[in-house]
Amino acid sequence: MKIAVAIVDDNTQVRRTLSEQIKYSDEMEITLMAKNGVHFLEQIKELPHSHQPKVVLMDIEMPEMNGIQTVAFAKQLYPEMNFLMLTVFDDDEKIFEAIKAGASGYLLKEEKAGTIIEYIQQLVEMGGAPMSPAIARKSLQLLSKASLQEADDSAASINIKEYLSEREADVLKLMIEGKSYKGIAASLFLSTHTIRKHIANIYHKLHANSKAQVINIAHKQKWFPGE
Repeated sequence: MKIAVAIVDDNTQVRRTLSEQIKYSDEMEITLMAKNGVHFLEQIKELPHSHQPKVVLMDIEMPEMNGIQTVAFAKQLYPEMNFLMLTVFDDDEKIFEAIKAGASGYLLKEEKAGTIIEYIQQLVEMGGAPMSPAIARKSLQLLSKASLQEADDSAASINIKEYLSEREADVLKLMIEGKSYKGIAASLFLSTHTIRKHIANIYHKLHANSKAQVINIAHKQKWFPGE
């Protein structure tokens, strides 16, 4: 079954270009295109459940209802839907607001079409939070500054070897650096299938379900102090 994808952007040319690029993938289909958040919410109500998008590519700056407002509202109605922010903005405030609203990932529009398609596949197959490398680095900086209080805050730093194998640690380090599945595979001379298995194991062992959580855990445990 093809992955149903929606595109929400106030720029007609952007919607058209993204739609044409995604259609090149035999594994995906565009089921909805909207010009802003209000338009998206109006259309989604009319779609049968079988045609509702699995992944929504959501712009941020739009008239009437912007992307972050839309995600925050839509996540309450459609909790299983994945929202992937696709924008030209990479400022700290927008990233943090999008994550708090419930976005599943944050990509820059400058990414190549093949990379965007790859991230959509990763999101559906593996979950987590796809991020452009620049966004991943900023997210790590945000997390290092944020005073997020979690149960493991009071625990002493635990050696990474107690959680992950050496190879999984290598994969995690490259994830934090913002590399894609293909980039990690190339760096470690492994197949993307093997990398997917390693990342699934990392999520399972760390009891995490997103890339942001994994980065947060690694930072708190000071596993990669040089990053």
